[in-house]
Amino acid sequence: MSSLNQVGWYWNRLRCMSIAEIMGRASTSATLAMERRKAPTEVPVARLDRLGARWLPRELPEPAGAILQRANEVLAGHWRILANEAMNLGFPPEWNRNPANGALLPLTYGKTMSFRDPAVTGDIKYLWEPNRHLELVCLAQAWQLTSDMRYLEGIGTLLESWFVQCPYGLGPNWSSALEAGIRLINWSIAWQLIGGLSSPLFQHPVGKVLRADWLSSIWRHAEFIRGHLSRHSSANNHLIGELTGLFVAGSTWPYWEEAKQWRRVSRDGLEREALIQNAPDGVNREQTTAYQQFVWDFLLIAGLAARATGKPFSDAYWSRMEAMLVYVAAVMDSGGNVPMFGDADDGRVTGLSLSAGGCAFQSQLATGALLFENASLARKAGFVDLRTRWLLGREACVPFDDLLLKAAPATTRVDFPDGGVFVLGAHLDTLDEIRLVADAGPLGLGGIAAHGHADALSFTLSVAGREFLVDPGTGTYHGPRAWRDGFRGTAMHNTLSIAGEDQAVSGGKFMWVRKYRTTVLERESTRIVDRLVAEHDGYRRLPGRPVHRRSWEVDRLADRVTIRDEVQAAGPQSVTLHWHFSEACNVTCTPDGLSVSNGPVCLSMVLPPDGEVSILRGADVPLAGWVSRGYDQRSPSTTVEWRGTLEPGMYVETILRRV
Repeated sequence: MSSLNQVGWYWNRLRCMSIAEIMGRASTSATLAMERRKAPTEVPVARLDRLGARWLPRELPEPAGAILQRANEVLAGHWRILANEAMNLGFPPEWNRNPANGALLPLTYGKTMSFRDPAVTGDIKYLWEPNRHLELVCLAQAWQLTSDMRYLEGIGTLLESWFVQCPYGLGPNWSSALEAGIRLINWSIAWQLIGGLSSPLFQHPVGKVLRADWLSSIWRHAEFIRGHLSRHSSANNHLIGELTGLFVAGSTWPYWEEAKQWRRVSRDGLEREALIQNAPDGVNREQTTAYQQFVWDFLLIAGLAARATGKPFSDAYWSRMEAMLVYVAAVMDSGGNVPMFGDADDGRVTGLSLSAGGCAFQSQLATGALLFENASLARKAGFVDLRTRWLLGREACVPFDDLLLKAAPATTRVDFPDGGVFVLGAHLDTLDEIRLVADAGPLGLGGIAAHGHADALSFTLSVAGREFLVDPGTGTYHGPRAWRDGFRGTAMHNTLSIAGEDQAVSGGKFMWVRKYRTTVLERESTRIVDRLVAEHDGYRRLPGRPVHRRSWEVDRLADRVTIRDEVQAAGPQSVTLHWHFSEACNVTCTPDGLSVSNGPVCLSMVLPPDGEVSILRGADVPLAGWVSRGYDQRSPSTTVEWRGTLEPGMYVETILRRV
């Protein structure tokens, strides 16, 4: 990153801060400067006579070949990192070497390391992923299933190498409190699975040294998190992950007096943030479905740990978690597809997900169905997955079949006004369903809305459980800048853009310096019609101060969807309608418009008259015709664009009908 770009980034970041945040960050910088000069505090002696909480069940699920396969891959030095299914990192790996570009990052003071130039450091996510130690959980599962000491000894080898290569406070693995929190969560799971203090791994003298080193690092991790919790405009999913790691540490390893403070600070923080960061209707305020999943897993782990201590979290905490799943069930179509609103980085909280297979959202629905005895969530999940069985145990999963037999709708709520998401459609949760998910919500959470996309009044559309109009996803965080800017921009969403501009003004890869406000004007739902009208003011900065208004209308009897767009402005506006189809769709021209098929399901699409139509596939300039299903991945798809001029008082309609 050039010095000029760095200055611009810092200026934009400053613009998004309150006075209190500026003062707080100045104080933090001074504290970091002092920390880096002084010697680390000595770790107190652990009181091993104190009983830690076991929040995983003691009975084991049935053996799973996928777990053993993944564990054997790790022992052979083959790691799966994000989209890369087989990266040969060795065993043990070089923990400070970035697999993205091979760069060995220095052991400088971690909290002041900068990763803003991927050309030098590589995409830091590729380094952090293996350092979350999800693979340790997989090895612990394999040992539990087989009693094969190779897996147990493999855990010891990985830990010993990590302690040597990653001394406290130094290097990229001591730069993020969130990464430390996730590492603690997976250490806790592995610790429980291998038998805790009395594990065979610790029986011999070398093992006792390993246990002492591990406990020392646990204390340092927890104190590191407590001293570096995310604050102010950075208090998003990171803070919830940090607090969860801190709470799990205090519950699993209560061997020091500080553990009481870890539990108190994190309990208070989680009770607060669970309600602040997730709206009463269950929508995560970062406006991203991927982080909705990520945050729910953190809250679940903390909740299970709290129950194991005999001091569960409040009813409000658990009710908000249930509301989050009701929202997921509403936006999930009958084929199990969930819109990819906002950012996604393929992040997992625990290694229990590595070999579970299936859909992560359906797994959460199954877990929630059992926790809340919610038959509707059970219907939407369909079955109990392996991850749920490892988390809750065999006995806890037995009632699931009874829940399935109860007469309950799979979708119990369709309007989520706090989060600004509305589900319109016909024949929901049947083989003939039409499910439209409209985004009439804010840009994102806090002053920088870091993980939000400029997607006001966009929507997804699926028919008979097959995706037609999709949110194309995220692309990357630190990869090609054109991907980052493009996938989060307005043109890569099913909405209208004006003068080729984004609805919001970006100040950096994770920052919006000028946001928009969205207002719902009308909502009607009858036996015949399902209708929503909303508008946003993101373009009022442009000449004529335009406001985009859109209405969605589903004719439930005719299986027809009508989208009406108008722009209220002081003069004519050059507009573009963007339509992004699933990569499974085939789009062809007909005399009346377009024919769009996904397998045996077909729609006709009639575009507005008097405009210019382009059909793009796999285009880089402009970025269009792509769908990103995973981090750093993209697949060619079809994008249809209609361009025209809207005079004041005019509107255009786009009609889709099942044929």
